[in-house]
Amino acid sequence: MTKRSVSWRLVTRLSSPKFSLNVLCLVVTVFVLLQIWSFHITLQPILLPPSLLTYLNHHQQQKPEVSHNETAYLMKKLRESVTFLPLKDLRFSNKPLEGHTWFMSSLYDNQTKGEVQYQEFPSKSSKGRLLCLKGFDKHDGSWNYYALAWPQALPVNASLRKGLTFVSYNHYDYGNMWHGLSSMVPFVAWSLRNQCEKPQRWILYHWGELRFNMGTWLKEIITATYGQEPNFVRFVDENTPVCFEKAVVMRHNEGGMSRERRIEVFDLIRCKSRNYCNISSSKTSNPRIGMTLLMRTGPRSFKNVSAVTNIFKRECKRVKGCELKVSYSDNITFCEQVELMRNTDVLVSPHGAQLTNLVLMDRNSSVMEFYPKGWLKLAGVGQFVYQWGANWSGMKHEGSWRDPVGETCQFLDTDRRCMSVYKNAKIGYNETYFGDWARSVLDRLRVRKMNDVNERNRGSGSLDECRC
Repeated sequence: MTKRSVSWRLVTRLSSPKFSLNVLCLVVTVFVLLQIWSFHITLQPILLPPSLLTYLNHHQQQKPEVSHNETAYLMKKLRESVTFLPLKDLRFSNKPLEGHTWFMSSLYDNQTKGEVQYQEFPSKSSKGRLLCLKGFDKHDGSWNYYALAWPQALPVNASLRKGLTFVSYNHYDYGNMWHGLSSMVPFVAWSLRNQCEKPQRWILYHWGELRFNMGTWLKEIITATYGQEPNFVRFVDENTPVCFEKAVVMRHNEGGMSRERRIEVFDLIRCKSRNYCNISSSKTSNPRIGMTLLMRTGPRSFKNVSAVTNIFKRECKRVKGCELKVSYSDNITFCEQVELMRNTDVLVSPHGAQLTNLVLMDRNSSVMEFYPKGWLKLAGVGQFVYQWGANWSGMKHEGSWRDPVGETCQFLDTDRRCMSVYKNAKIGYNETYFGDWARSVLDRLRVRKMNDVNERNRGSGSLDECRC
């Protein structure tokens, strides 16, 4: 048999179906045996050398302790690495109210169109970190500080205050009724959007400097709105940080809020103030008109109070149901002011903080404002705050009268130095103008009042209930 024929027969046998089947059976048998053996091995204890077994057991017991120490070490480093920055950033002293402002300048506000601008801690934007404050300087805000810290790694020696804290920045002051109210409005707006949540405490800043109190009128407004007296935080140690479980910061007053949102806030403040003073908001079917002369004493008061009073008394008598009252805001209590405004449809008053009471009148009430000589050219945009306030609270500002006669300034009437002469000057009167003006305001108001009565008779009156 030749070598070539042997090779040919071998190839023929290997390629036969029978041979292939035999090989497949062999492979399957070996695979099954290996699986059985592997399963048997896993059920048997693994025998290790005693020394190796002792080492592994010891290492396993020590591992959690090592992990705990590492965590504690990292937390210690996080606490030590919390960086405090000045509340008042002097780099932005030339534009303290713009954008991020010079107060907590490294942080930006949450803002939705038409809503209040605010910061909240902890939040997504703060990556879950809390707000911490340090320092108690009342004269230089650059010596008071802020920082953000994780709840698990608060700064060294820090204390934690539970509950909600309101942190207010006011570029002006908390004693003036209007400026103080402007700084409180955004907090009330925030509460309306957050299930009427109430603060446990307030922290007041002016240019980063701590303040520990506010005007009596404003304090009463807050007490009425939140149902509790405001608790003002006092820091006792300039080197001991205080962190807050939840904090809301406002630094733009009502900036960014739509008119609709502002009206909601003033509706709540008005309603809460009347409830606080046990004064009903319900209307009568009689279209009574209340006209109030809210007077000032001293700066920007009327030179001849009796003459001005007689003019408005005469015009009020011409309108059926009109009642005139003359009052001074500095000698009546808060609740007396609330009641007075509840019964006022036309508020007649010189420019001044007492006009802030206009927000306590019913919607669609009227305001008549008076200025001394020189204000229009020199007083700046601040002279229009009560026009804005009337609009924001749903009132009608019926215009202003500016006295053309007054103190004489040695400089041109456009010279800023003249404002020191005009600012606190007294106001005269124009009998003809005042009479015509009062008559037109009362006539328009009488029509509005009749329409209000008709609306209520058709069952469309508002409920005497507050939202919060």
